[in-house]
Amino acid sequence: MITLTSDFGSPYPAAMKGVVRRHTDAEMIDVAHDLPRGDPRAAAFWLRFVLPEFPPAVHCAVVDPGVGTDRDALVVRAGAHVLVAPDNGLAMPPARALAAGDSDVEVWTIAVDEPASETFHGRDVFAPTAARVRAALDDAAAGDGAAAGDGPSDPDAVAETLAGTDDLSPASDPVDIRFPEPTVERDEAGDGEGSDGEGGGEVVAVDGEVLAIDRFGNVITNVPGELVRGRDWIRVDGDLTPVAATFGAVDPGDRLVTVGSHGYAECDVNDGRGDGAFDLRPGDSVRFVPDSVSL
Repeated sequence: MITLTSDFGSPYPAAMKGVVRRHTDAEMIDVAHDLPRGDPRAAAFWLRFVLPEFPPAVHCAVVDPGVGTDRDALVVRAGAHVLVAPDNGLAMPPARALAAGDSDVEVWTIAVDEPASETFHGRDVFAPTAARVRAALDDAAAGDGAAAGDGPSDPDAVAETLAGTDDLSPASDPVDIRFPEPTVERDEAGDGEGSDGEGGGEVVAVDGEVLAIDRFGNVITNVPGELVRGRDWIRVDGDLTPVAATFGAVDPGDRLVTVGSHGYAECDVNDGRGDGAFDLRPGDSVRFVPDSVSL
């Protein structure tokens, strides 16, 4: 299996699929081709969320504002998964998610020889590399007499195959993206566990950051859901807002804070756009204060 992700829209992904099909008959699945344009950080967030749902696969991800420059092209092994992507950091957060940490992640640089285009490395560099890697993994599994899926599902076999690939060399210092952690302020007078199960007293404020905004306008923060779940109300940048498990718990057009399927607190509107209602954009700071805290 090969997954394809980009910010290309249409019709460029079709050209990538044509290149892949010339090298392998592997199944191809589109993750998304409408990611925020030229935003590797947003791509990294969404891939970190989506790719762990897949069985071991080769993931070709191209959000590449540095196309045609001297930035490297990478192959990243994450457990039994492989990511093929530009060296702008987008591959590293999903790689850590797929490998459950840094210990089972390896990175190689792709040797690139004069691609046909300086503006479309998705077709000329990343798609053919993803196809060759997929074909090499399948050939290695067949050569070992493995049952279907056994070879590509084994991280050691994947690592051995990549290490033996001629146009790959170990990467010395790949670009990384690390998402910020929120700052949690607790009641210093409290003792024992707070309502979120953590020690040090009750939470009195959380300073977070907007990680992404989805197509519905839902504002996804880096604040873990357990810090808001179970409350009735919370102040978002000073404005009292209901906390709800579902959109339908509030009237259409009303604001709410909820916990998304990714596990983070969101600032949303039922049947509306949270980014406009809360005036928030990716990278903005956001402060949550429980309604029980005196201001």
